[in-house]
Amino acid sequence: AAMAGFVRERERRGGPALRLEQRAAGGVGCVVWDAALVLAKFLETGACPLARRHVLELGAGTGAVGIMAATLGANVTVTDLEELQELLMVNIENNKHLVTGSVRAKVLKWGEDVTEFQPPPDYILMADCIYYEESLEPLLKTLKDLTGPDTCVLCCYEQRTMGKNPEIERKYFELLQMDFELEKIPLDKHDEEYRSEDIHIVNIHRKQT
Repeated sequence: AAMAGFVRERERRGGPALRLEQRAAGGVGCVVWDAALVLAKFLETGACPLARRHVLELGAGTGAVGIMAATLGANVTVTDLEELQELLMVNIENNKHLVTGSVRAKVLKWGEDVTEFQPPPDYILMADCIYYEESLEPLLKTLKDLTGPDTCVLCCYEQRTMGKNPEIERKYFELLQMDFELEKIPLDKHDEEYRSEDIHIVNIHRKQT
């Protein structure tokens, strides 16, 4: 049975709120995590010029981050698994009056062929994509396959201290550093209200060979 979604209003600077459906049940893809909110609000600060840029969101979940980028003028493709497409479509539809660029949803399974997402986007956005050890290798393959020398990857994650989380996180950044340069965006550059000591935004680029 379909869950009744509930809508969380997010205020946007000087503009109407993004309306996002969330599914109360159904695992990690279905809630707007704090990292998504922090990344969306960071984009809104204007630190990264998004107008007319090509943007791809990985593991989009509700699509919050990608839709925010589209309201800032970017041409966005939000991607996630098949079972999240319906939710993504609903959220795109509910916010289309705010979009000044464009936004569409597509299925992208990490580790699989990414030909249809070429040429490399200007930006890749990821919020809270590191939580399963099994998904690290496929995710890194996808990042390598998708990024060009000028692609800027913004990865926002909540540092979690429970169980295997620290270990998975460490492994992810270790593997990432083989092919990418990482630079942490200082907290004072985050949105002044939507920031948190344990939510990090990392700017990632391909190493110049």
